[in-house]
Amino acid sequence: MSGAGHTAPKPGTKPHTARLYDYFLGGKTHYAVDREAAIPALNKNPHAMVAARQNREFMHRAALYAVKELGIRQFLDIGTGIPTVPNLHQVVQEVAPESRIVYSDNDPIVLAHARALMSSTSEGATDYIEADVRDPGTILDHARKTLDFDSPISLSVVALLHFITDDDDPYGLVRQLVAPLAPGSALILSHGALDLDDGRMAALAEHYRQAVTPTQFRTKEETAAFFEGLDLVAPGIAPTCAWRMDLELGPVRQLPGTVSPAEAGVWAGVAVKP
Repeated sequence: MSGAGHTAPKPGTKPHTARLYDYFLGGKTHYAVDREAAIPALNKNPHAMVAARQNREFMHRAALYAVKELGIRQFLDIGTGIPTVPNLHQVVQEVAPESRIVYSDNDPIVLAHARALMSSTSEGATDYIEADVRDPGTILDHARKTLDFDSPISLSVVALLHFITDDDDPYGLVRQLVAPLAPGSALILSHGALDLDDGRMAALAEHYRQAVTPTQFRTKEETAAFFEGLDLVAPGIAPTCAWRMDLELGPVRQLPGTVSPAEAGVWAGVAVKP
């Protein structure tokens, strides 16, 4: 699972969510302490790598949906994580080169790689802000330098909010982020699931709580509550492996049923602001 919902410790001293996610995705930006934490994580849930990759592919498809089917040309991505090609701006600018993207993360590790997030087409623009999702005002103020809030914006919080416990009011944070967006804007969201398997994701969450960071996976009903007041698009709240597979990137499509909801372990959805 990805995310950047907490302040990072000194690199190499404690496992970190962004580096663990990078490890599960097959990346190279992680330390021994992260790999050591990944072993018990995989013992708790052997599908963790599958879940991470399915989540990443959901992000790609949801971004394609926003740019192709909703016609959105502005994107605000919070909890960006360590850059992994293709990044969101590469996906959407391939379709619409004029697209403008603002990335936000509170992790200095991501900041160190931010140049990879700011390589825009000449027609469009990308920007990066180091900020925490718990400070939506700072994120929105900075985003206004690049994005026009009078036109639709696609807001993505992918695999982030399960690192925000109820004590920090994740539902209120989403409402604050959505409130200033123009009608026709979209919310793209995915969230670790408690009710898609027989307890492996719950065990993984407990491991993260003990070894990495506060973590609170949620049910389908709890995930749906993030979309309150918005119009969910088909197929509604679904496992990442079942959300609009027709939009999959690349020449080889994932066959239906290849990955089960229990293996994916993450709820996902996209909704439009009326």
